[in-house]
Amino acid sequence: MKEIKTMDKRKQTEAEIEEMEQYVTFTIGNEVYGVEVLKVQEIIGMTQITHMPNSMRFMKGVINLRGSVVPVVDMRLKLEMEEQEYTKFTVILIIEVKGTLVGIIVDAVSDVVGLPLSSIQETPHFSANIDTDYIKGIAKKAEQLIIVLDVDKILSSEELERLDKSRDENLAVKN
Repeated sequence: MKEIKTMDKRKQTEAEIEEMEQYVTFTIGNEVYGVEVLKVQEIIGMTQITHMPNSMRFMKGVINLRGSVVPVVDMRLKLEMEEQEYTKFTVILIIEVKGTLVGIIVDAVSDVVGLPLSSIQETPHFSANIDTDYIKGIAKKAEQLIIVLDVDKILSSEELERLDKSRDENLAVKN
């Protein structure tokens, strides 16, 4: 009988492990955010960003990443937070958004954490003024709340098209 209980516990533990997802966590202001680790291509330190004229306010410009032109978004501005001077901790996460590489500027990278899917609660809808479309949910890890972002919804299709157009125009000017 003890052996069956041990096997049941082992199966339960394996099921719990299967329901875990890994997230890269980072800070913006006083909040901790997370994105699926599989969506993060790499993390780079701040580098020279080429400004794009006539671009969206949160679009900082483009960077050259090993020969590829990658648009860069300041997440503070995207989340309608106060702009802040970049520090030695500020980094750019290169993420894949709907098949397009995009750099997102964050205040600092924290860690890679495993979160049980059951710990991610749906985003409460506060009001019509707060855009929560790109927030997948909120998870609790120890005593810390992590705002889990849906990478594919961080930028709307229209915003992605504008980024692509700006990038293409930049390439045309340089050639």
